[in-house]
Amino acid sequence: MKVFLITFVFFILLIVAMAIGYIFKKRTIKGSCGGISSLGLQKVCDCDVPCDTLKAELIKHEKL
Repeated sequence: MKVFLITFVFFILLIVAMAIGYIFKKRTIKGSCGGISSLGLQKVCDCDVPCDTLKAELIKHEKL
């Protein structure tokens, strides 16, 4: 039970620290550089055709 409480308090403190950081800096948490597209993959699912949202993103990146 002690380990659970220590872990719970640790996570609460971590969440509070992130909230304070957001309040003072007004910056959101950002993702990594590139993600799945940096690997040359256009989609992760097993679908034959990407969805409309992904198609729009691919077209937007091709124009850049």
